Amino acid sequence: MKSTRIRILTIGAAVLLAVAAAIAQGMHGHGGPGRDFNHMLAFFTDKLDLTSDQQSQAKAIWEKEKPTMEPLMKQMHQNHANMRALEASGPFDEAKTRVLATQQAQTMIEMEVQHARIKSEMMQVLTADQKAKLAQFEAKHEARMHKHMSPPPAD
Repeated sequence: MKSTRIRILTIGAAVLLAVAAAIAQGMHGHGGPGRDFNHMLAFFTDKLDLTSDQQSQAKAIWEKEKPTMEPLMKQMHQNHANMRALEASGPFDEAKTRVLATQQAQTMIEMEVQHARIKSEMMQVLTADQKAKLAQFEAKHEARMHKHMSPPPAD
């Protein structure tokens, strides 16, 4: 029972690490979090027909949360770099790997809390119609992601 739980936690940490690496690479490989926010704002302005007042409110929310988000994104990137360095350094060191995986998991938890906080604040800016459009968009996105994550059909 205990070894199964440890195995599940280890696999979960590995998956979280892979997702964090993808997020960190995406955020740092394309101009940083400020550019990502501007891209996201332009996308949602187009998809949800945000007014200029709503855009200003969204920018204010981002500016307020940015000092918390930036260090977390940098930490995710550093954790990923540390894991790559550890993997390339020679024989597998499970203890060090677990420490790095745990650090990355904790950073991801903090990122998710921040994302939820920002989304909650952003939802307060949207009209009922915009919230419905966003829910529709998110459902389509979730369906696409589920389709890509599903195993291929058995022959």
